[in-house]
Order: sequence, then C-alpha cells, then structure tokens
Amino acid sequence: MMTVSDFITRFEAGLTSMTGQPWPEARERYDALCQSFAPPDPPGMHITDARLRGVGVRRFLPAEARSGRVLYVHGGGFTIGSVRSHHGVAASLAERLGREVISVDYRLAPEAGYAEMLADCIAVANACEPLALVGDSAGGRLVLDLASKLPTVLPLGLIYPPVDGIDESSLGASAPLLSREEVFGIAVHCLEALPPDTNAEPPAQQMEVLAVAHDPLTRPLEATVARWRQAGANIGYRCADGMVHGALHAHARLPEMHNAWQGFCQALKDRLGA
Repeated sequence: MMTVSDFITRFEAGLTSMTGQPWPEARERYDALCQSFAPPDPPGMHITDARLRGVGVRRFLPAEARSGRVLYVHGGGFTIGSVRSHHGVAASLAERLGREVISVDYRLAPEAGYAEMLADCIAVANACEPLALVGDSAGGRLVLDLASKLPTVLPLGLIYPPVDGIDESSLGASAPLLSREEVFGIAVHCLEALPPDTNAEPPAQQMEVLAVAHDPLTRPLEATVARWRQAGANIGYRCADGMVHGALHAHARLPEMHNAWQGFCQALKDRLGA
C-alpha cells in the first residue's frame, strides 16, 4: 500500500518528465508511468490485442466470464493515454464484473479531432454490441457522447468525467495532478469536450458514477448528477475521500481508492445482473 502523498509525488514527477517532449515520446512515458502502478494481471485472464472495424482494441477475458461484453474508454486528456496506460484498470474492471472488457485505442489529439475519437468508439461499440459503457476522465466524456449515438440505451459507468457546462463559475478549485487551467486547456485540442450547458436529458437511465474528493471536475459532476436524478435517472454516486484525479491507476495501492473502485464495480455488476 502507499499514501496519496506518495502517489502524487511519483505521478507529478512522471508528468514533469513528459514536458516539452514530442507527442510519441510523451505518450510512451505516460504509458510507462501508469503501468508502474498497475497490479499483476488476474490469474487466468486471457488478454489479446485486435482490431474491430479498423480500430485497435485490447480484450480482457476473465477466467470465468459470463456472456456479454463491456466497452471501456480510457482517459488521458484526449492527447495521451492508450490501452497500455489503462491496462491495469481495464483488467481489474473485467475481473470484478466477471465479463469481457474491450478497451478502445481511439485516435488522439492533436493528430485527430474529437469527432474522429468518437467515431472510433462508435465503430467498436457497433462491432461488439456491449452491455454497458465505462470511461474515466476524457474517456468518460467520450462515453457520455457515445451513449447518445447508439440504438440501445445502455448502463453507464463514469469515473471523474468532464461534463456539460464547465466554466469559471462551475469548476471546482485546482487540486494536485489537475488544475483549473489544465481543465480549460483541454479546449485547445478538443473544444467539443467542454460543451456548453445544454440541459440535456440524462444519457442513460442507469448509471454508476465515481468521483474523487480533490478534483476540480467533482463540483460540476455532482451538480450534473443531481440534475439527472431530478430528471428521473437511477444513479449510484460515490466519492473517494482524500483521492485525486488519476488515482484510479493506483486503485490496488491506495486504500480509499480501492474501496471506492470496488464499490463502483460491484454496483455496476449488480446493474448488469445475470
């Protein structure tokens, strides 16, 4: 186990090492940084890389899996992150849900626009016909938009995503590993990722939402969850005390994150049923 202070120190050092690097090098360093916190793969899990409708994916099949698949979309601010950086998260999700998880290696900015990222996610979803959609951070934003593009309304699992209507007044205070300036910086590469407040209907009637206590995205996320609940959506919400944005990578080492992640996965598993 480790403390959140130790996690912040190590993760900040890794992010600092990426500063000024070309995108390919920065992405490789980010993958290695995140992988350094990942637990070993669960025993008996079958993991393969493949392509679905031209899009790269990594498939995680537990030793004893029920039928049906779950689509997972990784975070990384739309410019970094991959099936490698979020390997440990996807493997844990598959093990805890007892179902195959398909992690999407969507294209990234600045080489690709937001519409192309979303198109990659849509292509994979149409190919694998998932039972649910799960995404963290930037991946959570993509999952929100992906949900409205599919013919079937699916349960969602959202982990500290940016939501509609983020502005100077709605955003929370800066926190370790994610500042207000960094949130607004997303718009430099992905303006569509921070849409205005549209007062849209809930993207799904069943959702599980996981936030962390120290994250500028948590305040607007909680306001959005409240609005969705008022509109009739059934939403489970939990916030990991003392945790920061990105702590999901160290869910196996940070007790508070471990407990929140375990509760999130169990609640989503219950929604999927048998």
